[in-house]
This record gives sequence, C-alpha cells and structure tokens, in this order.
Amino acid sequence: MPRPPATASNHRNLRMGYVFALSAITIFALQDGISKHLGQIYPPVFVTMIRYWAFAGFALALAARGRGGIAAAANSKARPLQIARGTLLVVQIVLAITCFAVIGLARTQAIFAATPLIATVMSVVLLGERATWLRWTGVVLGLGGVLLILKPHGDFFDATVLLAVLCSVMFASYSVMTRMAGRLDPPLTSFFYTGVVGCLVACLIGPFYWTNMAPLDWGWMAILCLTSVTSHYLLIKAYNILDASAVQPLAYLSVVYASVMGPVIFHETVHVSTYAGAAIVVGGGLMSIWSEHRHRN
Repeated sequence: MPRPPATASNHRNLRMGYVFALSAITIFALQDGISKHLGQIYPPVFVTMIRYWAFAGFALALAARGRGGIAAAANSKARPLQIARGTLLVVQIVLAITCFAVIGLARTQAIFAATPLIATVMSVVLLGERATWLRWTGVVLGLGGVLLILKPHGDFFDATVLLAVLCSVMFASYSVMTRMAGRLDPPLTSFFYTGVVGCLVACLIGPFYWTNMAPLDWGWMAILCLTSVTSHYLLIKAYNILDASAVQPLAYLSVVYASVMGPVIFHETVHVSTYAGAAIVVGGGLMSIWSEHRHRN
C-alpha cells in the first residue's frame, strides 16, 4: 500500500516528535547527573524511594485520566509478569544510581549503551524473534566494545564495573518483559504497574535507609522528581508521534552527555579505551537498529 503524501502538518508533527524525544533524553541525562550527586551522599535505596513517590503519583494521575480510570489500568491479563518487571526495574534503578556514584557517570553509560544489544539476544532466545546477519554483527561488535571498556588499565582490574554489566542485563531483561506484557496489556497498564509496583517495593525497603537530608539536597531531590515525571511524559508524547526505530538512535546521546558531564562536572578520569569502546558499542547499536528498520520495510 503506498504511503500517504507528506503534508506540512505531518512534517510539523514529526518535528515535534523529535523535539519531545530529544528533550526527554536530555532531561534523562540531567536526571542521571542529579542521581549521581545524591547517590554519593545518601543511600541509593532512599533516593530511589522518594523518586518513585513522584513516579507513582504521575502513573496514577495518567491512569485516572484514561478510559475506565485506575481500575481499567490495573486490570492486567499478565499481572504476575507486570509485578515482576516493576520489581526488577526498581532494583535496577538502585543499582544504576550506585554505579553512577561508584564507577562514574561516563563509564557506566558507556556500558549501558549495550543494553539494546543484550535485549536483542534475549528477544531471539525468549521471544523467538529473528535477527539478520547484519544485526548479529552489530551485537558482536557492540559486545566487543563493552569488553574494551572493561579492559583493565595496567595490572589492576576494577571488579565494580561488573555491577554496571549486571545493571545493563537487568534493564535488557526488563525491556524484554515489557514487550512480553505488551502482547496482552495496553501501554497504559504497563506504565501503571511500573510506577505503582516500583513505589510499593521501594517503600518496603527505603524507610530503613531514611537519612536526614540537607535543605539544598532536598531541592535537588525535588528537581530529580520533576525530571523523572517530565522525561517520561515527553517520551510518551514522542512515541505517540514517532516509531520506536526513530527514537532509539537518539537514546545514544545519553553516552555523549555522560562523556561530557562526567569529566567536566564530576571531575571523573575517563580512559581513552572507554571512549573507544563506547564508540564501538554505539556503532554496533546503530547497525542493529538500521538492520531491523530495513528488514521491517
């Protein structure tokens, strides 16, 4: 079927879609920087719990505005899976904040860039999806880049970087579980369970790590909560206009942002192998995305 002719209105919508996506990714990068700052001072579980208060409030408000309200959003055909993925994400966020504080923003994001490639392997194994040889080449190339990032400098190997690898595998698992749940539930239901279940899990553990926070840091926490809500809202708006294949390549900008923020703001020392490995990972990811896009069309 031929595509409808492009119109000025369509072009404006596409531009707005890219504005929403770029804005969301930029705010996510700001969110990571604030998380690193707070995670260096306060327990990551505590930071995550307060962040999820805002996240859950946004998810509930969004569900209340949908058809059928909160009851309809909570009516899942895959409730155990939704609960599992919501729980997995909150644990992953706690580990991610820990990685930002311990390993560094730039190196952690360089490793996180391999998440879509790990998700590709999982999708083939767990979902029965097919991958072209070019996509597999991208996966192998990207994982090789990760090995370069993990390469020890001199005779010393920092085993803490393996925590970032585990974190990346966890988020890839969450992504695959989200796709599995999406076969049975609408996106609003998945988003509802992400916020509400995550908040409940965080509140089971977070109070035990409650820490008196300096007034200035409460301001940073408020900004973190605001960025969490805003970034997810903008990403939802972007996906309402653009295909996932158009948004995914833009997500690699987070590596660029982290490569600047880490050394400039947090004075991180980043080895050249990290930048080289990140470039290889991003290249492999873009190759995989392009292969998938070409196969679909």
